Amino acid sequence: MPVRWSGQQVGTDGVGADAVLPGMAGLLRSVRTPEFAGAVFHEVEARSALNRVGPSSPVPFGWTVNPYRGCAHACTYCLRGDTPVLTAGGRSRPIADLRPGDEVIGTVTDGHGRRRFVRTPVLAHWSTRRRAQRVSLDDGTVLVTSAEHRFLTREGWAHVRPGRCRSSADRPHLTAGSALVGPGAAAMPAEGHPAGWAEGYLCGLVRADAVRSRRSAEPFPSDWVELEALARAHHLLTSGGPGGPDATGPGAANRPGAAGAGRVPAGAGPAGARQAAAARHASAAPAPHRAAPSPTVWPERPGPGWSAGFLGGVLDASGEVSAGVLRITPGDEQLTRATVDALRRLGFRVASEPSGRPGGRSLRVLGGAAEQLRLVAVADPALARVRDVAGALVEEPRDGAPRVVDVQDTGDIVPMFDITTGTGDFVAAGVVSHNCFARNTHTYLDLDAGTDFDSQIVVKVNVARVLERELARPGWRREHVAMGTNTDPYQRAEGRYRLMPGVIGALARSGTPFSVLTKGTVLTRDLPDLAAANTDVRVGVGVSVALLDRELQSRLEPGTPSPRARLDLVRRITDAGLPCGVMVAPVLPWLTDSAEALDALLADIAAAGASGATVLALHLRPGTREWFLGWLGREYPALLPRYERLYRRGAYAGRDYREALARRVAPLLARHGLDRPEPNPRDPGWTRQESGPPAPPDPRAGQLSLM
Repeated sequence: MPVRWSGQQVGTDGVGADAVLPGMAGLLRSVRTPEFAGAVFHEVEARSALNRVGPSSPVPFGWTVNPYRGCAHACTYCLRGDTPVLTAGGRSRPIADLRPGDEVIGTVTDGHGRRRFVRTPVLAHWSTRRRAQRVSLDDGTVLVTSAEHRFLTREGWAHVRPGRCRSSADRPHLTAGSALVGPGAAAMPAEGHPAGWAEGYLCGLVRADAVRSRRSAEPFPSDWVELEALARAHHLLTSGGPGGPDATGPGAANRPGAAGAGRVPAGAGPAGARQAAAARHASAAPAPHRAAPSPTVWPERPGPGWSAGFLGGVLDASGEVSAGVLRITPGDEQLTRATVDALRRLGFRVASEPSGRPGGRSLRVLGGAAEQLRLVAVADPALARVRDVAGALVEEPRDGAPRVVDVQDTGDIVPMFDITTGTGDFVAAGVVSHNCFARNTHTYLDLDAGTDFDSQIVVKVNVARVLERELARPGWRREHVAMGTNTDPYQRAEGRYRLMPGVIGALARSGTPFSVLTKGTVLTRDLPDLAAANTDVRVGVGVSVALLDRELQSRLEPGTPSPRARLDLVRRITDAGLPCGVMVAPVLPWLTDSAEALDALLADIAAAGASGATVLALHLRPGTREWFLGWLGREYPALLPRYERLYRRGAYAGRDYREALARRVAPLLARHGLDRPEPNPRDPGWTRQESGPPAPPDPRAGQLSLM
């Protein structure tokens, strides 16, 4: 089917779309258009169109067709915002400050069953308000998170709090003594530097550079020093470091930072930067009458701060990372001995290994990635390449895995944040933390089911052609096909892709009965096709109208037509001679479930000419639950504890609530003539041309999932 589209094809630098879906089967192109700001449409050649529904499913149909995956309607876990997340550069950032496109450290399992650190992109970031749980670890770490959040333990992934899984058993959860996987809190970089760190850094950098360049420490720097380290040295020399402008005494006008001293001309490049740095260093060289010592002078009794800085400088001049393992090659005996002394002074164990350099030895910190990350956290080298832990094995810290001391419910509703990464996890406060997905229907594509569900839309551009081929097979028994049960076929993008006319025609020509459930008024375009199909096969049309409150609806379903527009759609459908049922769903407990609100809504539905209505309470399937509760926590935080109690046993509201809702609704449906029984498409004879509304999900379920 030809597709007319005025959008722009997304390149590898476009909105991250191609980066997100580099290997999607059948991907033709990814496009974006100003008409759908923030959305990317991935056009694919689908291999199949008909999807079978399992016989145990409560829904009264056996087959579905979904022209789209994801939905631009945008209908509506986590950690506290200050939780530090380990970034790919070896530093940490609060989770609240991360954004899509940032790189963090996640983990993967290699072919030998071992878990390794890898760099992984942040694909999505969102916030919510949740009831806070305080998880205390024996290394002093305190994690503030939601009850549903998961951490990696020696036994596998575990939620913070117990709860029900899809089976009746309690889900795995943290208990006192649970051993968590991760490098531990000591591996997370701290803010600021201890006393003496700046002097130590400059000493280590200058001396290691002198050895590597095989010349004296003056002049500094050589061509070996990389710009990140040069920038740091400049900063230290001009902002209070050794001999910097915070020092007092004669000659201050000649120090770095004085007017005209060591400026780098615009566009000077690396060589110019090095020359300027050398000039700055020369101007900052300690004169005999100045109190500040030269940074190359060894202190008589190096303290921990000086030792940490010294190691940072040595790492920037002579550190190398290979396959995730950091090695230091100082280059001569004196510097090697000083480096080993500094490492031991800070509690690191070290091994000496042959290096690739003539006569040189390399130093490797023992204890695996946990100790390597601790060294980076303590020494704080400037170069990102020596901070990179990607490829290293995820091993326990030398002192053992962090263990849970206790988990406490604070009772407070607080802002929380979460991210989705390419690996499905990340390192938070020194432990491996699981992504918390929202709506699960997108995750099979390796897409985040939260933001991506609304913005990364998969379009099966050949769906009508594939469907026609499948319906022509000799084994096809012309069973009922339902559309709109997963994603809306009449979302806004259908106005441009025009996939549904071909789908309707294929179904009608094959003699296959079908129904459509939608929120989208785009269906009005296809009313003539639907009416024509209804002369050949039974066609059911349903419209979802959950509430009349426009202000609430615009916050809950920001990309959908208004309730009044949907009621007008019901009128148009019935005027075209088609039966139209209405799904009053999802009914939101304590928001849209009062007798007054339901009575007013059902009255308007009846006035629009609907042939029947089905009222269903909110159904929070795993994943969708987090997305909706995130919205609820932001908009109605006082209701969040009540929802958590109501849905504590799983996706369905408690039986007492469902029975109370049914008792409230029954007389209202009867009053407005909307209580006629719904036919079941699985029953023999359903294909006869009888009037009646389209078949909704089985009322026995009493629920509708929020999509």
